[in-house]
Amino acid sequence: MIMAKYRNIIFYVATIVVFSVLMYWFFIEGKTLEAGEKIVRHNPTGTMWDNFAESFMINLHHPLALLLAQIVTIIFVARLFGWICMKMKQPSVIGEMIAGIVLGPSLLGLYFPEFSTFLFPKESLGNLQFLSQIGLILFMYIVGMELDLSVLRKRAHDAVVISHASIIIPFALGIGLSYFIYKEFAPDGVQFSSFALFIAIAMSITAFPVLARIVQERNLQKTKLGTIVITCAAADDITAWCILAAVIAIVKAGSFASSIYVILMAIAYVFLMIKIVRPFLKRVGELQAGKGLINKSIVAIFFLTLIISAYATEVIGIHALFGAFMAGAIMPENAKFRNLFIEKVEDVALVLLLPLFFVFTGLRTQIGLLNDGHLWMTAVLIILIAVTGKFVGSALTAKFLKINWKDSLTIGALMNTRGLMELIVLNIGYDLGVLSPEIFAMMVIMALFTTFMTGPSLDFINFLFKGKMSMTDDIDEQESAKYKVLLSFENPEAGSTLLKLADNFTHKMNANKSITAMNISPVDGLHAFDSENYETELFSDIINTSQELKLQVTTLFKASNDIENDLISISNKGNYDLLLVMIRKSIYEGTLLGKLLGFTTKIINPEKLLNTVKGKSYIFNTSPFDDFTLSILNRTNIPVGIMVDKNFESADKIFIPVFDLNDFYLVEYAKRLINNNDSQVIILDAAGQIRKNTEIRELIRTIEQIAPNHITLYNEKTIEKDFLESQDLMLISSKSWKNLIDTKSLWLSDIPSTLIISNP
Repeated sequence: MIMAKYRNIIFYVATIVVFSVLMYWFFIEGKTLEAGEKIVRHNPTGTMWDNFAESFMINLHHPLALLLAQIVTIIFVARLFGWICMKMKQPSVIGEMIAGIVLGPSLLGLYFPEFSTFLFPKESLGNLQFLSQIGLILFMYIVGMELDLSVLRKRAHDAVVISHASIIIPFALGIGLSYFIYKEFAPDGVQFSSFALFIAIAMSITAFPVLARIVQERNLQKTKLGTIVITCAAADDITAWCILAAVIAIVKAGSFASSIYVILMAIAYVFLMIKIVRPFLKRVGELQAGKGLINKSIVAIFFLTLIISAYATEVIGIHALFGAFMAGAIMPENAKFRNLFIEKVEDVALVLLLPLFFVFTGLRTQIGLLNDGHLWMTAVLIILIAVTGKFVGSALTAKFLKINWKDSLTIGALMNTRGLMELIVLNIGYDLGVLSPEIFAMMVIMALFTTFMTGPSLDFINFLFKGKMSMTDDIDEQESAKYKVLLSFENPEAGSTLLKLADNFTHKMNANKSITAMNISPVDGLHAFDSENYETELFSDIINTSQELKLQVTTLFKASNDIENDLISISNKGNYDLLLVMIRKSIYEGTLLGKLLGFTTKIINPEKLLNTVKGKSYIFNTSPFDDFTLSILNRTNIPVGIMVDKNFESADKIFIPVFDLNDFYLVEYAKRLINNNDSQVIILDAAGQIRKNTEIRELIRTIEQIAPNHITLYNEKTIEKDFLESQDLMLISSKSWKNLIDTKSLWLSDIPSTLIISNP
């Protein structure tokens, strides 16, 4: 018995000892093999510390170590500036663009030259450039996949007119601008045609991915305006990239006549991709249809298509990025299939590799070169011409097509968004030697400015036309008299549970109630081509549950860069009587780290630090709720119900513990459940205060007279586990819930589903 117990330990020790002795014998015998060999021995001359320090510095400057340090720094700074811009209601891409400039010679190199030289030595930039190019290839592949060509075919007429006008007008103005700045800013040996074509295409580009996310965040995707803008941007993207491919061919060849063969090869390439490769990929996609996963063989086929396509266009002479874009555009049109594939590529491309491109662009951008007023005046002129061509050109074209002024100006503001696509064009021009460092810096400033101005421009347009009636301004007077419940959910299961709870509160109110089910999703996680399908799947359980309950429900979907503030804003502006949400879990909850630190919701993050400085919150949150929920409780003007779900189905048996007389507002919610759901309510006088208060006891008696045998007052000191498990729902105040958590009450393991209600 004892031997069986220690058998594994004996085997382990014996194995280690035997093979250690064997290795030692080999080393001893191996020494004898050195006889007659010219062995080179390294005899360190310094101290142990000096030798370690020398070895450490060599490792620190090793190309791989340096590249990893650069990636860590870039991702951290890019995410930080992206987060700051999101808080300013700007797309995160602007923050990432600014992060690139901050890490370049314009700021880091100017004020911390030694550190900049150490982190970004000139000899390391080649590795950074190639990695960033891989990131761009993957990104352009995603951009191509996000284009919904079926929408383009259905709604092409007006959109193509606006789109092509928004290209030809700034294109012509760009060539006109080139005429005046060529002598001063064109690099030596560059022809006017090459310089002018690149300035023109840089003026004409629109950032489709950024525009699509702005449209989603502002809830325009379902409107006619949103459809027109998305279609315009898609047509703009396809046209601009085709023009860019031709421009690159002309620039490389030196003249249009010399580029004929390149352009013919490009046309043959496009024909091959559309007529041969696309049907093949469609067939592959059909074989995979209905499956929730994509196997590795399918992934290999599509990645090979991407790489071969990029390689072909690079060899032809129209740049690898056009090939990547084309490979994405001919992907099977099945939205679910595209979404699955994008998920495999997106995180690596957008989070890991794309920030490298921003920083590489920043390392090229030398704002310090603009060192006199004349150069800055030229930069301002470039911005004015860019805005005039894109913003004014698109808006006037839309107005000519008999679209009202508000929508026309909105189209202009959105089409003026340049973002990352502009930087891609500028870098291609810089690599080809067509753009000088000075003009490159000016154009980067223009890209930042025109992207940054999109949000404020849209807000200003809405302000100018706020007196005009729109679909969102039309409020039914009868709606304001109803009891309105808003439920906000993260996943379909939670939505169904909250809807059942909302029905228990309002079941018999018939036309005197209004229930809205809302989901706010991060805009970065959505794709323009798939947002409608995503929304349909998200609300499918809600719709099914509402049909089972014979309950009319309004659905509200919003893409957001700031979920917390948007939820609070919608709750406060909608005149709702009750907001229902699910309790959230900390990322540390149930983990070893959470147990070691002794907390589950005290998470330090940049926003919390910022709020702490402003005096809004404490770094270590002592509330039983996470920061998101706590912010909702503190900033909403309506009652909030936080649901702790334990397989909730119906609120037939209700338990209300009253620890303080201030908790007695819960009885109003008990009355609603009795009136609408015939619920049986038990009120526990936990602190013994109710029986001493004549007014409250009289209120309970009044409810009992209206609904006999539906409300009971308990005075027991202890509550048994069987009683708690027999209840369907516990109503409790947020203050009393905190006390249960703080005192680690034995109730917590046995309580039924719980609704924590907080009055504003």
